Amino acid sequence: MPSLRNWRKKRVTESNDKKVPALRFKGFTDDWEQRKFESLIYPEKIKNKNNLQLPAYSISNKNGFIAQTDQFGKDNTYSKTDKKTNYIVNPGAFAYNPARINVGSIGYQNLATPVLVSSLYEVFKTNSQINDLFLIYWFKTDKFFNQIKKYEEGGVRQYYFLDKLLFSEIIIPKDAREQQKISKILKKLDYLFSLQQRKLEQIKLLKKAMLQKILAETDNPYPKLRFFGFSNTWKKYTVNSLFKISRGYVLSTALTEANKSAHNPYPVYSSQTKNNGLMGYYNKYLYENAITWTTDGANAGTVNYRSGKFYCTNVCGVILSDKVDANQLIAEELNTVSKRYVSYVGNPKLMNNVMANIKIIIPDQYKERQQISQLFSRQDVFKDVYQRKQNVLKILKQFLLQNMFI
Repeated sequence: MPSLRNWRKKRVTESNDKKVPALRFKGFTDDWEQRKFESLIYPEKIKNKNNLQLPAYSISNKNGFIAQTDQFGKDNTYSKTDKKTNYIVNPGAFAYNPARINVGSIGYQNLATPVLVSSLYEVFKTNSQINDLFLIYWFKTDKFFNQIKKYEEGGVRQYYFLDKLLFSEIIIPKDAREQQKISKILKKLDYLFSLQQRKLEQIKLLKKAMLQKILAETDNPYPKLRFFGFSNTWKKYTVNSLFKISRGYVLSTALTEANKSAHNPYPVYSSQTKNNGLMGYYNKYLYENAITWTTDGANAGTVNYRSGKFYCTNVCGVILSDKVDANQLIAEELNTVSKRYVSYVGNPKLMNNVMANIKIIIPDQYKERQQISQLFSRQDVFKDVYQRKQNVLKILKQFLLQNMFI
């Protein structure tokens, strides 16, 4: 791992005078060198003249090389066109769409066999002076996008053809070992990020399966899966027969802080889906251990249980404990039905009077409600842990991309 010690100081002094990155592995002190791409890459445009029946691919900014059948379906229009004019892209080659390079549509072919791409694409390979993986990560930095902005051409639509890339510049380590070390650490971060993503998807699938088994269905008051010792039928109730219903208040984002502090310790929830609806932190709270739902906008009908003291904005309805405790079970049960009651006339809405009359089916016994609620809460804790780890890895990668390249 590169040393973080005094990296800020280095950034201010050394990097202004010498071609060195702000953050560097120990043992490397030489200046990096500025090169034009024409000295590092060469075109490889091989036409599919023999009409080989190779799989057709395109490039997306999110996934890189992606099969046309995966992106557009098996019966997509492109799959039926003549492929003789397509380019063959061999493993170890780069390809990009010159009209979409500004959004990151560049990919590296790391498949086992050749594939086809549209003749509109640019295709190239590298020589031995630059590490392919190093270049893959450099393409993700703002250094590359600065080069695109400098050399792209066109009117309404901007293009960045291969001749412009060849003329563009990059600053790279002279020592291939340094290129390799930078590539290796970033690849490790990508692996860890993917690992957390798989865990996150698994916990989501597990929760989805358990919701189908543990919650009773409208026409069947006996759930398919229950905790030991419970056998009573579940019963239907309207929301307002069990809970009090309230609403949040208007709050300017300018009064909140992005991070929790001693001065602003209480979370503020809004209608956004990002970060589980968390808008920021405030110095006052409105409710404690209650359920919120989004009353207005694209996310109308989204229900969440909020543990602890919190504030919520005016686009949130609030369900408060009364005859029954508001908990995770009630929130999950409501989430299975609430979207059906959203009015989509104009701006989507699920107002308090409508929520009040929604019917839910829940266990009569307090202990059963608590055990189910605790189970779902634990699953959400795991989900939040994996999500936070992903966010940390994402921030770390962005930091390294900004500071390990010039």
